[in-house]
Amino acid sequence: MLTLPTIIFGLVVALLLGALYHAIRGGGGWRLTLYFGLSIFGFAVGNFLSAWQSWNLFMIGSLDLGMGILGSVLFLIGGEWLSRIEVDK
Repeated sequence: MLTLPTIIFGLVVALLLGALYHAIRGGGGWRLTLYFGLSIFGFAVGNFLSAWQSWNLFMIGSLDLGMGILGSVLFLIGGEWLSRIEVDK
């Protein structure tokens, strides 16, 4: 069971990862918003997968920080790659 402080801590970590990825890869405001969304979603998916499969990488209370970070990074890389695909008309 995630408490409100745990959820806020997870959001802060996910937003910091999105901001760091934006600082490394660059882009405008649209990219920053995209990276924030991808990072939060990936962090949540990683944490859910950890709770569902009982995989514990780096637990802080009831939050699996390790799987959350892994999920966030994978979603950031995959989402950024998909967003750069150009459609030929």
